[in-house]
Amino acid sequence: MEWTTIESDPGVFTELIEQIGVRGVQVEEVWSLDQLPELSPVYGLVFLFKWKKDTEQRPLAAEASGVFFAKQVITNACATQALLSILLNRPELQLGAELSNFREFVADFDPTMKGLAISNSDLIRNAHNSFARPEPLVPEEDKDDEKGDAYHFISYVPVGGRLYELDGLQEGPIELCECSDSDWLSRVGPHISGRMERYAASEIRFNLLALVGNRVDLYGSRLAEASARRAALAEAAEAAAQEGQSDDAAALAQAQVIEADMEIASLQEALAVEQAKHRSWHDENVRRKHNYLPFLFNMLKLMAERGQMGPLLERARQTGSAAAS
Repeated sequence: MEWTTIESDPGVFTELIEQIGVRGVQVEEVWSLDQLPELSPVYGLVFLFKWKKDTEQRPLAAEASGVFFAKQVITNACATQALLSILLNRPELQLGAELSNFREFVADFDPTMKGLAISNSDLIRNAHNSFARPEPLVPEEDKDDEKGDAYHFISYVPVGGRLYELDGLQEGPIELCECSDSDWLSRVGPHISGRMERYAASEIRFNLLALVGNRVDLYGSRLAEASARRAALAEAAEAAAQEGQSDDAAALAQAQVIEADMEIASLQEALAVEQAKHRSWHDENVRRKHNYLPFLFNMLKLMAERGQMGPLLERARQTGSAAAS
């Protein structure tokens, strides 16, 4: 069974990895490298660019035994494989039983065999293909755009104290530098900027995605913690008032409660924004997957039966003639 083309969209990728069984993460589009610290925790980055043959020969990592790396052997699955390159290199993530078993099963495979294992995974392929747009009546030629440009996804992920670039078209991982979990985002920036600069003269279409912690879960957890702190502060303020403490002490206790209320309100707003975004992603994915062709066919058929098509076609011809003149 073939792998279909899917849209490069954070909402698509978030629901795709959820269908595979992964929990606690989502995909965010990054508009500026300065934005990355705000998205913490960031588990890895995916960089999309228009592919062209890279004449720069960079050495592969001499020792990368702990890095999951798979060769790209699948057409149209580049983005999904780039996400897997992050997921399968972050042991702290909740991958779900099936993807965890897959990682264990292919652990000793070489990169080509890992790529073939991904291509033969029903779980991954079915999740990927579920986001394909319904085919038109006459399938279009398989092109990325009108020029037939090819786009490619590569991953950046820290593993074992080193930062790696994982590109399925290479023979292995490329080690970029040493890093830690706390500084890898600052270290990856120059490498991404450098890649952009190499292509800047002829290409402006870049896209950077971040695999981050699920923001709904994150804000929900912070809200619960803030509510617990607020309750403790309110109890302390009430106790201070009953014990007849000084006005300054009582005012300080009350100010702390007010500050906690402001923090809770801010977190509630942030949580509501994230929940709305996830609902919007889901609604858009439903629209992507729905096949509207039967509806359109039957609507046009009904209009023809009612004699409404003739006037519409004539009006369209007149509009076209007027525009041409």
